[in-house]
Formats: sequence, structure tokens, C-alpha cells
Amino acid sequence: MSEEMKCGIEIHQQLETGKLFCSCDSALCETGKGAYFRKLRPTTGETGEIDRAALVQFKRGMGFRYQRCDEASCLVELDEEPPHPVNESALETALTYACMLDADVIDEIQFMRKIVVDGSNTSGFQRTSLISTGGSVEVNGRKIGILSICLEEDAARKIETKGDEVTYRLDRLGIPLVEVATAPDMTTPEEVMEVALRLGTLLRATKKVKRGIGTIREDVNISIPGGARIEIKGVQELRMLPDFVRNEIGRQKMLLRIKDVLADRGTQEALFEPVDVTAVLKDCPSKVIKGALDDKGKVIAVRLRGFAGVMNGDDGTLRLGSEMAQYARTKGVKGIFHSDELPNYGIEQQHVDALREALRLPPDEAFVICAAAEKRANEALRTAVERANEALKGVPEETRDPQPDGTTRYSRPLPGAARMYPETDVPPEEITQERLERIRSNLPEFPEQTEARLTEKYGINRQQASQLVRQSHDELFSEISDAYGMAAVAATMLTNTYTELERDGSSPESVSDASVMELFSLLKQARFSKEAVPALLREMASGTGVEAAIKKLGLESVDSGEAAGIISKIVKEREEFVRSKGMDAAGPLMGPVMGALRGKLDGKQASDLLEAAIKKLISKE
Repeated sequence: MSEEMKCGIEIHQQLETGKLFCSCDSALCETGKGAYFRKLRPTTGETGEIDRAALVQFKRGMGFRYQRCDEASCLVELDEEPPHPVNESALETALTYACMLDADVIDEIQFMRKIVVDGSNTSGFQRTSLISTGGSVEVNGRKIGILSICLEEDAARKIETKGDEVTYRLDRLGIPLVEVATAPDMTTPEEVMEVALRLGTLLRATKKVKRGIGTIREDVNISIPGGARIEIKGVQELRMLPDFVRNEIGRQKMLLRIKDVLADRGTQEALFEPVDVTAVLKDCPSKVIKGALDDKGKVIAVRLRGFAGVMNGDDGTLRLGSEMAQYARTKGVKGIFHSDELPNYGIEQQHVDALREALRLPPDEAFVICAAAEKRANEALRTAVERANEALKGVPEETRDPQPDGTTRYSRPLPGAARMYPETDVPPEEITQERLERIRSNLPEFPEQTEARLTEKYGINRQQASQLVRQSHDELFSEISDAYGMAAVAATMLTNTYTELERDGSSPESVSDASVMELFSLLKQARFSKEAVPALLREMASGTGVEAAIKKLGLESVDSGEAAGIISKIVKEREEFVRSKGMDAAGPLMGPVMGALRGKLDGKQASDLLEAAIKKLISKE
């Protein structure tokens, strides 16, 4: 793998410091109010050119609505008021992180405008500043270079898309992000994940970052020999990174194979010559085509001479058709049909033959059709033909969106250098050597230092300490252990129990630290046993308070007398088994005992009472 890929990553981590250029709260809200409508257009950058990615977004013709979170509207968020001075806590955090990576901090921070016209920013640009260059991070004995660390503002949150209009919510817009970009030094999919984990753990060591799903995102830049740089933007699940890398390697290899096949055939660029074939398919039973025609649309076809067999051929391993369809969908159509996949989808062989006759194509030549409003169908097919012609060159540079199954989907062309220009509303800020020296002399505890401290102070094993640090639970663990002295229980809950609940679909991370502390306070008071913690935590993750969860699950602890009575009854019911096994019956009977007590009594106490009940029964022989 090391000889066939190069990979770099960009990590974007939200900071818990308030918004970057206003005094608004940076918490997300459940519902939005109002709707301010905007249309955005691209402007030229410093190079005097319009960025190609921004131009593609603009040509989609989308309009944007922006929801606020309360009755008051922040004029900075709406781009109706100039930005306030930069949030000093956010800037200090970015500088601290740069020093932790031994990077070269620049002596004057200058914010720039990065053109963004997909609606995710009301101004049509994102403010971003370079904090440092250089530096490195060591992972598994290898040094990975750091290209840059930036401080920028997060985008608005997309709520829904309907037709040619997108609704965003302004709660996320302006939250500070630290962006760290590595050199393309990673050579295996697993190394990509390890480097992302290390960089994320170092960010969390600052104690100034947000936690939870969506607060940290990874962009992956990957290429293989003969391929091109592809950016997979916005990966949120760390464990999925190797899958995205492997699948992208496979996709680029597939496209290079297609290039070779087309070259061997001598295939020339296809011409965009649309043909109206509505009459040919007017009686076709395909639901897609019937729906389009009922909506007064048309069926348009385009010839693709020399492309047969590469759109969905070679036992399904050549999939240019899928790439073409992804491009076509950016024009607002549901998809396209190509000859490699027909007959299918209600389009029968007789219709395929009729299409070939109308297009004057022999059986070994390809075509593609689209059923939609005529203008939209033509735009989609033009884009699909352009994508087909790109296959003659190999792998086009793209930005792609991650999908839940580890694959990706085309989003837009890879942005270039033409989208940046200076921000004139935010004054530059000088970074003095005195300030850097102060930061370097007060760097936060590094993850390995934290792990060693937790292991030594609280007696937990190194694996638990490492997991607590990776998952940002070390502070909560220390608080529980210092307050209630139950380090082993706390470590098990925050590592094993959290993982098991997440695997089962619960979200223990949604339970506040205050609620977890209350849980341990009641456990310390013997209101329930430690065996009840997983069940209580599961209930609390659904929004139930601690006290309500205890009552709902019937987990109020029992006294030793009541517990002894319950256990004696279980032993008596299994008298024959107990007499035959003697004290060896204790192990098999612990399951029924704990089931009957349902977490109302500590396991050690239950075990002692069970042994006493067995001894009492045996002594009567």
C-alpha cells in the first residue's frame, strides 16, 4: 500500500470559546425561527479569477433561507454588521496548539476571505487566518509533517433542501474552528486514522474544544500514481477513515483501467448532440420515465461512441456510469440511464432497440438518456458527457462527499487558489515573542502525561487511561474519582459501558457531566448497586433524569434482610440442585439472584448472602 498512495488530512475542530466575531452563544438550537432569503454570487480572488468550484456552485442557481435561534437576530451572523474583534480565547487556543506541534507561528495574524457560495455563509465567504506553518506530529515512530494551522469560522448548518432552495440555521455559523493540515506523508489507510486520532487528542488536551458528533471533522486528500488529488470532505467518524481511503484507492484504480481501455480502442471525445426520444419511450412502463412525462418533461438521449462496456462492464468493476450519474444529479435530475445497464428499470429490450434505431447506433455503441424537464435534462446530459470525456484523461480532481457505507459521491471540482482575498473588516494582530514565550511555558498536559498521571494516581490500567484520554473523559473521570473514590467503577463506565451502549444505539455522550456526577453521588449513598449503572445510563441517554430513571427501572436498593429473603427463596426452589452441587452451586445461582435483585444490591453483598443461604441449607442435612 505504501507505494501506491499518498495521503494528507485536514482536521477541523470546533472550539468552546464563544463565536469568533460576535458575542453570541455557540450552542446549537433545536428549532429555528424566521427565514432571511439570500442569493449569492462569486467574486474574483486575489488572482483576478473566479474560482472554478465557486462558479459551479453559482451555476446551480440555488436560493438560501437562514433561520435564527431566538427572537433577536445577530447582525454579524446576517452579514448586516461588520465583524467584532476576534475572540481572544479562540486565538490563544490556536496559538497554543501551534506551539504543541512545534510549528512556526507567524508574527502577524491577517484574516482572509475564502469565497463560498453554496449558501453555508451569509456573506458568500468564510473568514480564515493562517496561524502557523511547519511543525510535525509523531505517530508510531514516524514523523508526519504539518503544513499549516489556521483559525477560521464554521459554516451555517444545513437543515433541508427543497427544489432550488436550501434552508440553513445560523447557530453553527461563526463557531471558531482550528484547522490543521498535514503534509501528504501517510502511506496506509490505518496510518491516516492513527494520525487523525493523535491530532484530535492533542486538540482536546487544550481543554478548549467542543465534544460530540459534528464538532470535529476530517477532510482527506488522497492520490495514487497516475491518479489525481481527491478531497473527501467532512468525514465525522474516525473509524471510517481507512474505509474511505481504501475505497478511493479502488475508485482511482478503476478509472485508470477505464482510461487504458478507452485508449486501446482509440475512443475520441463524445460530442454533446442531444436527441429528443420522447416519442420512442412514450409507452415505456418505467416509473421514472412515466413520472417525467406526466410532469410534462421529455426524454433526451446522447450518443457515446466508444464508451460501451466501461459504464457498467467487466463484471461490474468498471463503473463510469455511476460517476456520470453523480455529475448529472448536480443539475437537479434524479439520475440517468445508460446503455450498459439496459434493459432494466422498466425499460425493455424492445425500447433499447428502438432507441438505437432512433440514434442510428449499432449494438456495440453506447448512449445515455435522461427523463426530466427539457432544459434540466439537457444540462444534466451535457454534464454527464463532460464527465465521460474526462475518463479519457484518467482521474479528474474533485471534492467528494462521504457516504455512510464508506464510499463517496461527487460534490464539486477541487477549489483552486482563486478564491482568497484579504478581509478588510478585521485588523491584523501582531503576535509578539513575549506572548509565545508565555504560551510555551504554560503548555497543557500532553496525552501521554495525562495517561501516566491517571494510572499512577487512581490505580487504573494504562489501556483504560489511554481510552479515557482519547475520548475526552479524563476530566470527568478525575472529578468522579476525587469526589466519590470509585475510580474502578468510573473507568469501567466511561470506557466499556459507554462503548457498549453506543453499539446498541444509545447515546451516553448526550448525558451531561452534571447528571453523571449526580449518578455517582446516589451510588455512593447506596441508592442502587453499581451493577445498575449501565441500565440507568441507558435510560438517562433517552432524556430521563437520574431520580426518575431509578424509579422507572425499580432500582431502589433493598436492605440486607429483604435481599436475604429473596436469595433464600431462590436457593429453596433449587434445593435438589444445591444439595447435589454443594458450595459449587453458588456460581450458577448468581445469575438468577442478580436477575431477581435487578441491580438493587451490590454483587459482592449478593454473593456473600448467597453463600450463607447455601451453607444454611446444606447444614440441615
